[in-house]
Amino acid sequence: MPGIVGIITKKDRKWAESQLSKMVDSIYHYPFYEKGILCEEKVGLYVGWTAIKGSFSSGMPVQNEDGSIYLVFGGEDYSDPDLIKSLRNKGHNLGSQESSYIVHLYEEHVKFYKQLNGMFHGIVADLEKNSLTLFNDRYGMQKLYYHESRDCFYFAVEAKAIIAARPDLRNPNLQSLGEFISCSCVLEDRTLFKDINALPSASAWTFQNGSVHKKIKYFSPSEGDDLDVFKRTLGFCEENGIELALFSALFPIKGSQFYQKLKNTLSKNLPRYFKGPEKMGIAMTGGLDTRVILACHTPAPGLLPSYTFGGKYRESRDVKIGRKIAKICKQPHQVIEVGNDFLTRFGEYAEKSIYITEGGVDVYRASDLYVSEKVREIAPVKIVGTYGSEIVCQAVMFKPTAPRAGLFQADFLKQINKAEETYALLRKQDPATFAAFIQSPWYHYGILALEKSQLTVRSPFLDNDFVKTIYEKPEDNSKSEDVRLRLIREGSAALAKIPSDRGIGGERNFLVSALSNKFQEFTFKAEYAYDYGMPQWIARIDNMFSALHFEKLFLGRHKLLHFRVWYKNELSKYVAQILLDPLTLSRPYINKSKLQFIVNGHLKGNRNYTLEIHKMLTFELLQRLFFD
Repeated sequence: MPGIVGIITKKDRKWAESQLSKMVDSIYHYPFYEKGILCEEKVGLYVGWTAIKGSFSSGMPVQNEDGSIYLVFGGEDYSDPDLIKSLRNKGHNLGSQESSYIVHLYEEHVKFYKQLNGMFHGIVADLEKNSLTLFNDRYGMQKLYYHESRDCFYFAVEAKAIIAARPDLRNPNLQSLGEFISCSCVLEDRTLFKDINALPSASAWTFQNGSVHKKIKYFSPSEGDDLDVFKRTLGFCEENGIELALFSALFPIKGSQFYQKLKNTLSKNLPRYFKGPEKMGIAMTGGLDTRVILACHTPAPGLLPSYTFGGKYRESRDVKIGRKIAKICKQPHQVIEVGNDFLTRFGEYAEKSIYITEGGVDVYRASDLYVSEKVREIAPVKIVGTYGSEIVCQAVMFKPTAPRAGLFQADFLKQINKAEETYALLRKQDPATFAAFIQSPWYHYGILALEKSQLTVRSPFLDNDFVKTIYEKPEDNSKSEDVRLRLIREGSAALAKIPSDRGIGGERNFLVSALSNKFQEFTFKAEYAYDYGMPQWIARIDNMFSALHFEKLFLGRHKLLHFRVWYKNELSKYVAQILLDPLTLSRPYINKSKLQFIVNGHLKGNRNYTLEIHKMLTFELLQRLFFD
């Protein structure tokens, strides 16, 4: 995905530029990217970048009026417009580049990065102070990987860029591989590579004389913007002999106060996500999150093209509901099908997806790359409701899963089991903290990276003020109505009439609502049971009657991907080609006979090993793309 790469060193400029060139080339994936380099030998900075042409971070670098400060930025910022206005009032020339104000923000605020709001990373070169500041967003959503050696500090938006300059670092981290098998992501700011790590969230690292001077974590959920208020409250309690717990019990934030603050915050900040010169579109689903956005901020008719992803068997609930929402909001709508064209090119998209995300997704997520290419033809900016249910309702989207018994060798199995212990410790965090600062940047990052390889992705539910407000949610509010339903109802009566794809909400009489909910829940579970959740005994029966194509009765009502059937049919040659290859079967981590049993059983149709094939295809592609 687009972003920055670089080296901080006092070594020879010619050598550093040669290394930097390799790094930039390794992340220049598409012709609609722009790229460039900046070398400031005085401060030991050799930085390069890629950006989607015309995006917020295109046109790098930006500099202040006298050219003494440079900024190279990747991602987007949605700061308060009044903050930008104040910079103009102070006499700063912001120029025509959309992101240029950030370099002036650095001039005015020592901790300028705390003022930023979005998914981003960047580096500031201050030539007068002979210093550098490398920083990222408070959630760590715009990844920045690094490697420290004795005389160089490497950083890059993709770990493979560091590998391009330092092939000797192409060594697997077995703990990370175990975490990927168990959790479908790498945990705790590790990477697949033993000596390359991810910059922790909310980092601001300063450099002088070519090496790290100070590592600052500028934000944590326990020390947010309300810390001063908390300290004053604590002081008041201490002075008056009042227990803090008693104070909280006497003066709790009420559910109505919380809701109103959440609504005001969302309504106030949403317009920031709909600004900019690029054409915008919105992903329409049958869920509630996108609808919340449209209920609280509806663009003028015809200005926001919308789209829904559909499958090959029938129109899903997502498609039907998405079309209705678009009609109410008076926006154009189209369906992007994941069907035969995708399946024909699955191998190509599978390898690209694993290569781009470096172990951030399982192979079935190749569909996200496929549809993102189609979306780019509609609009290069994508407004999404992603992270809505996770942030608002603290929905947990991933957990460790034990592999099929006997599939992996005992030594490697220890690493997989260790991931479960790590996850258990992480889950002890506050639910909002887990959702925003762990689940989003670690588990969701791979999907985001696929989308951002093609698009500028904007999610209002990760807005700083919105997440901050979620922390004020009263404990007794958990049993009340889903706050998203109320936001939709008060924002748009027409949108509130439409139930979700799972039958939630909508304005129907009690009997109709109850029957509809039961039917939607039944079809949802039936589709799961006929797809990757199918028990082995049913798989054997289904195989006996395969000529009748019972899948047409169950599949496509809620989901657009149906890999159990696809691996058995359309993708069977690809599965066998990769997983039964002698190279794959020779891997020291796996049990050869067990893998053969799994693959052959699924291809014959009398077994269901969809999840195992997902994982093993991904695992093998990782080996071939990064370690062989």
